[in-house]
Amino acid sequence: MRVFRRRRGTRRHRAAGAPGIAGLPRAARALLGCLPGVAAVVALVLCAHGVEHAAETKARTGTHRPAATPYAAPRPHIVPRSQWLGDAARKQPRPRYDDRVAAVFVHHTDSPNGYDCADAPRILRDLYTGQTGTRDWDDIGYNFVVDRCGTVYEGRAGGVERAVTGAHTQGFNHRTTGIAALGTFTAGMPVPRAMIHAIAALSAWKLGLTGTDPRASVRLVSSNGLSRYAAGTTAELPALAGHNDGYMTSCPGAALHARLPEIRQLAARLQGRPAGPQEGHSRRAGSSDPGALRSPPQAADWRWGP
Repeated sequence: MRVFRRRRGTRRHRAAGAPGIAGLPRAARALLGCLPGVAAVVALVLCAHGVEHAAETKARTGTHRPAATPYAAPRPHIVPRSQWLGDAARKQPRPRYDDRVAAVFVHHTDSPNGYDCADAPRILRDLYTGQTGTRDWDDIGYNFVVDRCGTVYEGRAGGVERAVTGAHTQGFNHRTTGIAALGTFTAGMPVPRAMIHAIAALSAWKLGLTGTDPRASVRLVSSNGLSRYAAGTTAELPALAGHNDGYMTSCPGAALHARLPEIRQLAARLQGRPAGPQEGHSRRAGSSDPGALRSPPQAADWRWGP
């Protein structure tokens, strides 16, 4: 058998002239040989850190966002209170909150109807001044105000997405949102179509945050005997109600109250709900029991309006 011998100097020549790690010292070559394993360990550490960081970020952000519901409606554009209130804001206590919004009460502001919509911010400032000055309330009572052109304004301070305790329906300020139509809508007064759509869109969004059907009935506990129900009484009311459903008043006016069935249906459609058995105020449709929430009248409604 013929044995081929390597010519002398070949190995040294290749080691000296070839690129790569062959020409490195033995210790360096050993270290480089371990790099794949080190890289794998580093990758695992980075991956674990990334997963942990993502979980922490999700936990931090998740506490401030309502859980998604099957019938959530898009949030309408809302003009922040800073844009209409400006430097007219008075010093006031911190906002109060409930755990959720289970119902909406619709109001009217009992102010003139023939305004130019560009004047709505000024009218809102006048309402704010009257309620916080003459009536000595801590803030404007309504959570939202809608003008005749369909513009939605943030009312009471505290955050539009949160369940801010309002001062709009004596005995039922808890777990509810107050939406006021800017104007007077007694019998025979026309209700602008844009206003109807805006109230429906706002109601669909707020009730959708808790999965509440605008056509449903809800159970609310009265916190004040000045309402239609004695303090501590559980009342079954429309999820989208008029002010006079919970309090002895003509608000929101006969004309606007007559449009509430239409507003409920429109709000339900905006939530993507099918028409059918839940039309009207079914007890099965979306009962929202307030459970153990019972606030003493003096704590719940003093300086918090009707």
